[in-house]
Amino acid sequence: MLRTFTIVDPELHTESLVEDGTLVEPGALLAIVTGSARSLLAAERVALNLLGQLSGVATATRELVDQISGTSADLVDTRKTVPGLRELQKAAVLAGGGQNHRMGLYDAVLIKDNHIALAGSTEAAVQQARASVGPSATIEIEVESLGQLESAIASGADIVMLDNMSIDEMREAVVLADGRCRTEASGGITIATIREVAKTGVDMISVGWITHSAPALDVALDLEYLGPESI
Repeated sequence: MLRTFTIVDPELHTESLVEDGTLVEPGALLAIVTGSARSLLAAERVALNLLGQLSGVATATRELVDQISGTSADLVDTRKTVPGLRELQKAAVLAGGGQNHRMGLYDAVLIKDNHIALAGSTEAAVQQARASVGPSATIEIEVESLGQLESAIASGADIVMLDNMSIDEMREAVVLADGRCRTEASGGITIATIREVAKTGVDMISVGWITHSAPALDVALDLEYLGPESI
């Protein structure tokens, strides 16, 4: 956020008063920016929009991470990010205690229902992906049933996403996987349900709304007049 001010005016002086990921009380002073009032006001809205949105992402992440404390599950983000803000939003997830999953299409393969439909089967989808990316790349596949799960594991998938499964189905899926692949729960997970999901034994829980729909925090810039030279 402070970089916004110095992009507008390199002569502005910025000082951060809190580290990323710090829990603060309402009304806390987060940073001090000094310099030309014209430059401060020019940068104000963009800076506050960024700070409010990214702080909202970090806060939503922290609330979910706190809910699954003591379980073996990790909270991970998705590629459902606001266009142009992916790196910043994923940094906010890290600040909130979550983990980054995939940054883009380049760092892992995710096979979804449309890919399976086009390939003809779960096995074919995994095999085609493996032939394309080689043995060292991570391949994840989305499954909607326990039958698909067994096929995905047998085909060599590294991660299996349990899409919109019930708690009982997820628990059974973890037993069936038996460490042969990593398991990821996904779909409609909220702060009210995430702990029960984590207790099924899944390795990861992915939540898209922490980036695309997290409520922005209310932040403000209050000016203090320091003399004619500040105008």
